[in-house]
Amino acid sequence: MASVGPSAASTQPALPSGPAVFKTIPYAFILPEILCGTWVWILVAATSVSLPLLQGWVMYVSLTSCLISLLLLLSYLLGFHKNSENWKVLDSLYHGATAILYMSAAVLQANATINSEFGTNALLNYQLNSAASFFAFLTTFLYILHAFSIYYQ
Repeated sequence: MASVGPSAASTQPALPSGPAVFKTIPYAFILPEILCGTWVWILVAATSVSLPLLQGWVMYVSLTSCLISLLLLLSYLLGFHKNSENWKVLDSLYHGATAILYMSAAVLQANATINSEFGTNALLNYQLNSAASFFAFLTTFLYILHAFSIYYQ
């Protein structure tokens, strides 16, 4: 027997394109993710790196995710998705994986902050590393919010 209600495809919300990206809730997180992620790698680059392995991972995660998020934002603004359901899956998987990577980077940055209390210019490095840790955790939170809001949409 045929169903009388609307089909499942018509109840799915359309993916935004153009300026509507900044007004739709899960996609509006992309710009703050980019801005906070940019602050992370700027602040880490401004410090004298005491632990190159730890802060190298922080730089890699923040710079890579910032560039990929920028490409994703541009693809939404230009409408490359053509309202395909695969873009929601791609977006959710990307933001979920990036949230996990950013959490590891934020924890390593917090460890670098604790270890930056010693050495030359200790106060300045501690302040820069503290700010980088704050923005790393904030960016992690934004990626988690984006991933879960796409998943539950």
